[in-house]
Amino acid sequence: MMIRVRVPATSANVGAGFDALGLAVGMYNVVEFSPCDRLEISTSDGTKVPTGSSNLVYRAAKAVYDQVDRPFTGLRMVQTNTIPMARGLGSSSACIVAGILGANALLGGPLTRRQMLTLATAIEGHPDNVAPAMLGGFVTSAFDEGQVYSVKKDIREDLVFGAFVPNFKLLTEQARQALPGTVSHKDAVYNLSRAALATAAFCDGEYDLLHVATKDALHQKYRLPLIPGGTEVFELALDLGAYAVYLSGAGPTIMAVLHRSDERFFARAAECLAQDDALKAFTLHRLLPDNTGAVVE
Repeated sequence: MMIRVRVPATSANVGAGFDALGLAVGMYNVVEFSPCDRLEISTSDGTKVPTGSSNLVYRAAKAVYDQVDRPFTGLRMVQTNTIPMARGLGSSSACIVAGILGANALLGGPLTRRQMLTLATAIEGHPDNVAPAMLGGFVTSAFDEGQVYSVKKDIREDLVFGAFVPNFKLLTEQARQALPGTVSHKDAVYNLSRAALATAAFCDGEYDLLHVATKDALHQKYRLPLIPGGTEVFELALDLGAYAVYLSGAGPTIMAVLHRSDERFFARAAECLAQDDALKAFTLHRLLPDNTGAVVE
């Protein structure tokens, strides 16, 4: 018996929705699971991953066995890692979701979707990546008294995303350390109003509102100094006509929201990245929305 799980990349926060909003895009990790009398972990693409008990896919899979009180005797896993690690595109969430869905399928499906999402959130610490990774689309989530509550809305097909991915990493732990311990009431209200506006704008196709709706006062201004060239990428994307630009997750990827027909944006942005020494670290990826989420085969 072999189970194959495909999980999309995700872009969390979407500007103002810190730890609450996220969306799925068309870049994928794949993990193949099969029973084994010991733990065997390998990759199909040469990506270096932990091959022991620290492997995140294994840890998530083992958590399923523990939750349903089933003995774990071993597992064979083969990972294909297209989502770049530590770039703000949900690579860790993809591992967690793959491990949980793969183990749940091997065990005959004892956990419900909400139980799996709650377990994934408990491992990750927040739902803004794991929810869209599992559900697809644009997802609003809240974690309350140990349970995750999420609402998914399909992203309209007339949108596309431009991911400016640098050739350097920014660990989430480092990015969180840059944040202040408390925020002002003024900044909290600023983000609350814009997170609500962003949700409504995505749902109703009011894309002209996204420039305002994705503005943020809680995290981006503290994290951008950790990303060489980040401010310049923000300015470039807006100058070229993006509906909105925001820091994807904790960064360092910067995400632009565009109309799907806007091919000029990608051509001009690629030229600018190649010509500017400060921006050569970034590669632009054209990513379609993923409204399906994780798939188990």
